Amino acid sequence: MPSPSGTSPSPSDAPPAAGVERFGYKQELQRSLGFTDLLIYGLIFMVPIAPFGIFGSVFQASGGMVALAYLIGMVAMAFTALSYAQMAQAFPMAGSVYTYAGRGIAAPVGFLAGWVILLDYVLVPALLYLVASAAMASFVPAIPIWAWLIGFIVLNTVVNYLGIEMTARMNKIMLVAEMIVLAIFLVIGVIALAQGKGHGDALSPLFDSSTFSWPLVFGAVSVAVLSFLGFDGISMLAEESREDTRKLGRSMVYALALAGVLFVVQTWVAALLAPNRDDLLAKGDPAGTAFYDTAAYAGGHWLSVLTAIATAVAWGFANSLVAQAATSRLLFAMARDRQLPSFLGKVHPKHKVPVNATFLVAAVSLVLGVYMSTRDDGISLLSTLVNFGAMTAFLALHVSVVVHYVFRQRSRDWWRHLIAPAIGFLILLYVVINANIAAQVLGFVWLAIGVVILVGSTLMGRRPTLSAINTEVSE
Repeated sequence: MPSPSGTSPSPSDAPPAAGVERFGYKQELQRSLGFTDLLIYGLIFMVPIAPFGIFGSVFQASGGMVALAYLIGMVAMAFTALSYAQMAQAFPMAGSVYTYAGRGIAAPVGFLAGWVILLDYVLVPALLYLVASAAMASFVPAIPIWAWLIGFIVLNTVVNYLGIEMTARMNKIMLVAEMIVLAIFLVIGVIALAQGKGHGDALSPLFDSSTFSWPLVFGAVSVAVLSFLGFDGISMLAEESREDTRKLGRSMVYALALAGVLFVVQTWVAALLAPNRDDLLAKGDPAGTAFYDTAAYAGGHWLSVLTAIATAVAWGFANSLVAQAATSRLLFAMARDRQLPSFLGKVHPKHKVPVNATFLVAAVSLVLGVYMSTRDDGISLLSTLVNFGAMTAFLALHVSVVVHYVFRQRSRDWWRHLIAPAIGFLILLYVVINANIAAQVLGFVWLAIGVVILVGSTLMGRRPTLSAINTEVSE
């Protein structure tokens, strides 16, 4: 509750991330994750080497200022991470934006926010599996894309089924492997630059007066933020964290900052070494090989192969593993509130995971992945939908911070509860406005479907409600 001075409790007074019972729920998931586990989870979800796979697309969209696009994306997501941290402190439960908008504003708004972010969480595993499977098929063409896709899905589903502790152990192994590959590229890249292999001015990846314009850069940011999506997935593990809410929020901010620095550094080096700059600016990177071509130019064919395989494994196993885990928690939270079929709320009695939701995510990823693999624009279509869903849901998150803290709690912490959310909202709104037209159309169609479902449910007497809504900040 607000303190006598009218301000909300300081983060240092944050309670343990326990006690979902006070919101009308039963603690069913296993509380076993510490701060390091949460931090690693967020880093793996974002993938420290994520720019490897979309470097060419961001390079073209930004007019060569790829490092600037990632820097602005990090700043934009930083404000979003701060809002996540505030709402995680108020409502330490699974469900992410669905929970925060529903309890911070109103249950119907929460349903729509959850519906929109489903575009991100439900589709992103399919996107990751598809990208990784296509990459592996290019190395081993005898094995078709669909076979790689099935293999990745089965492997990740088994690991997630065995429990969140198994997922956490695999995360640590994969993070070390990705960091080793990234370190190898950066060392060889810097040596290549020292040998005079660089192209253009050293600051051109950050600012190029010949191509710079704000609409251009923010259009590129709408693509680059795909690499940042995932820090918010930490909030899905609120009911599996043994840390207090302050550390839960801090892990999101730290994971975002670490990933952002890695993204800016690696794309800066790659942009200076790109051997086909003019072609990238004119034609883009339809084959998705720009980064690997750059690696080959810097260190030889072996480095190209290493970075390509690392991307495939990181996207197809490490990233999709945590994406499937996060998505299953979102479905679990919505089903627990009877806003999705109740069978998705079932928790395995031994492994303490939302078992039916986990299997459903696997099934959807399989069907979508196989279908999209038959389309020439499958990867780009899924990417635009994922980005639009996340950005739109984040807008609702920022509004929920203001409504919950300023209007309900009468907080006078203007920076955390009004100014920072407002800045984050405006930045994301500008990104959404400058996003791909196809993404806007498909995203708003999806939102319209959610509105129709909400109206229909309300007319049938099933207006969304949340169990024992507690609008007070925990003391």
